[in-house]
Amino acid sequence: MESAQRHGPAEGTDRPATRPGESGTALELLVHGVGGTTPEEMLDDPRTVRITGDDIAAVFRRADDADAERRPAERREDPVPEAYVWCNLTSGNGTRALWLLLLPFMVVNLAHWMRPTAHGRRRTVRLYGLLVRLAGLSLTVLLVAAACEVALDLAAWQCAGTQVCSERHSWLGFLSPGTSDGGWWSAPGRRLALAALVPAALTGLLWFLSLRTWSAYESQQPMTHDPEPEEDGGRTALGRPGFWYGRRLVARLRAAHTAAGLLTVAAAVGSAAARHDREPGGPAALGVLGVLLEAALAVGAGVVVWVVCRRGRTERRLDDGLDRHLVRYLPLAALVLLALTLLYAGWERPGWESAGRLPGDAAFGALVLVQGLLVIVLAGVARSLHRTDPDRRTAMRGLAGPAVAMLACALGGVMSGGVSQRVSDWLDGTGASIPGPPVLLTWQASVIPPLLVLVLLLCAWLARRAWRMARVERAAVEREYPGETGDPGRTRRIASVRAMATLTDRAPRVLAVTSAATLLLGAGALVGALATDRTPGEAARGSYAVVHGAAETAQALGSWLIGLGFVLLVTWGRRAYKDASARRTIGILWDVGTFWPRAAHPFAPPCYAERAVPDLTWRIATWTRATGGRLVISGHSQGSVLAAATAWQLPPSTRRRVALLTYGSPLERLYGRWFPAHFGPEALSSLHREVDCWRNLHRRTDPIGGPMRLPGDRGPDVDRPALKDPLAYGRTESHPLPAPILGHSDYQADPAFAEERRRLLARLRPGVPAPRHTEEPDGAQGSEGRSSA
Repeated sequence: MESAQRHGPAEGTDRPATRPGESGTALELLVHGVGGTTPEEMLDDPRTVRITGDDIAAVFRRADDADAERRPAERREDPVPEAYVWCNLTSGNGTRALWLLLLPFMVVNLAHWMRPTAHGRRRTVRLYGLLVRLAGLSLTVLLVAAACEVALDLAAWQCAGTQVCSERHSWLGFLSPGTSDGGWWSAPGRRLALAALVPAALTGLLWFLSLRTWSAYESQQPMTHDPEPEEDGGRTALGRPGFWYGRRLVARLRAAHTAAGLLTVAAAVGSAAARHDREPGGPAALGVLGVLLEAALAVGAGVVVWVVCRRGRTERRLDDGLDRHLVRYLPLAALVLLALTLLYAGWERPGWESAGRLPGDAAFGALVLVQGLLVIVLAGVARSLHRTDPDRRTAMRGLAGPAVAMLACALGGVMSGGVSQRVSDWLDGTGASIPGPPVLLTWQASVIPPLLVLVLLLCAWLARRAWRMARVERAAVEREYPGETGDPGRTRRIASVRAMATLTDRAPRVLAVTSAATLLLGAGALVGALATDRTPGEAARGSYAVVHGAAETAQALGSWLIGLGFVLLVTWGRRAYKDASARRTIGILWDVGTFWPRAAHPFAPPCYAERAVPDLTWRIATWTRATGGRLVISGHSQGSVLAAATAWQLPPSTRRRVALLTYGSPLERLYGRWFPAHFGPEALSSLHREVDCWRNLHRRTDPIGGPMRLPGDRGPDVDRPALKDPLAYGRTESHPLPAPILGHSDYQADPAFAEERRRLLARLRPGVPAPRHTEEPDGAQGSEGRSSA
């Protein structure tokens, strides 16, 4: 690449090449998809220049095309290619793999956007958002509670209070009454107060990251224009002025979640001291202070819940206001309460010794119960919304949001339990010196093996389904390449790729079974922990040998599996950010998760679309206004989703000069089914009406992209019949070497790509009418046969 600091004049400095309203120069704005790429690869030229943007996201051109608007007579029939490169918004250095530790927050934020389509049910829609925000708040409390369990209970209370454990870990010696010979820090309350700095620092780090990533990624204001009439008459909310800018809500949630984390730390420290002061013979003054402090913490918790429930998203206008007093003073008040609690806990209490566990079992049990109830109520609300506008293509009949929220809670529980189990095993080398983590966390770890068995059975079912589909596809391949299918191995490979591509459509069933099993197993773990107050192995002692053996095995395996899963999560995440091939494997899920604004959880990874969509909107609007030219937004995979979101945000006058070309697009296959309120049939139909012309390319071998299947699209106006893949079965004059099976990649290699782009530009040219549909060339394959969910 040539110097990134070189900027070519895109529109000319003297005057535009054409007057506004004329056809002008044609531009193809390329938007890449999952996995990212380089501008050299997108433009197929080693010499590129940056036209506008920065090191995070920028627009590039070939060096020879930098001033193409000044030389319109020299241009060939093809449009000027221009690449928008946004991959650094979701990838970069390996430290961003730490964002995977925020995975539960991202998943619960997804549940907010999976709301079913609803008409005339505004209060029910608000209730849906409120329940998801409360589930997100419970995850923040769970994360901080897990940090308190590790730092306060396992390290400061149990290990430092046990002679054998503290001698094994010399760094805890100054906290141990025996090792330090009764040192000042060895008092239980002071130990807890010092250890409380760890979860408090974690909360502060989450607050800082949320504030920093907002400034770096999401603080770009969209282009404002007069709202269109009948804005809500079938249009998606993605076209509203304030959809990609929710500063006020994110700031409120950030303040509330930060305060919730600090109050959780204060409750963990203060409850232990207050419990001691309430015992007979305890100091009366400290007992009264403990009651007052617990009352203040309860009031603070109520205020946090009120702030989370009080306000949702405002999308009809830019949500650029800021509740400055609330944002500033709510975390500050929680911090003051934490400081007072630490001072209260550190007061001298002769005779107070640490024994057993901190009273944390009840807290974790209450969190699990609250999360389960929230998911169940959310499922009822989602089902009610789905009934108002049922769509058979909607994933899980509207229950995808509650199922994903359930998985978010399960992920939070597994990560919390995994860290606690691993730290406990590390501190307690003999396995008998300290009591260990709360019983409920051990029960939750023990349900992991049966859940994995269920997942393996689902994988076996998918494999059998793919094998049966491959047998059916072999006959289809032979029909599509008549007289050429003389290589059984080649036929099997093509059929297998097609069969594997259909497995994407089975994801709703897999998610439904997994989330239902997770809910039932989690309920069983909660009941078992509360009923026995013992670990599964201890509870099964004295029963049948096979039952006791299974309980012991599940307990041991669960502890190791969640620890291993935690390590693999970080390892794979780091590899995905460094290795392009690994990123393509898991990139679609991550990019879907971070596409959506932070509406339910402020500590989720940042939303790249709040930077990318304004970038694209401003570029398209300013270019068309300056040149009066025609523009094709060419989006591949996730880039097609950004292209659609951009088209909705464009002013009507600009949209008339813009065509949309999507290929390998998950707009209907993934987004339309999982996010029906924003990408359902009505939303995509409105996009078809509002964009002057739109064509979509897909292949049957593509596991991600698919047809749009618009209602009434009988032309079809949007969907071209499925492209051949491979382009040739055997060796031909055009393909003397075996043609590869492309699947989700390299759509530009198909001649249909240039053909559709040419047709779109012809339809944009003033005074040159073109039919919205023409006959397809011989050999184009229909889109029938794609399995539906």
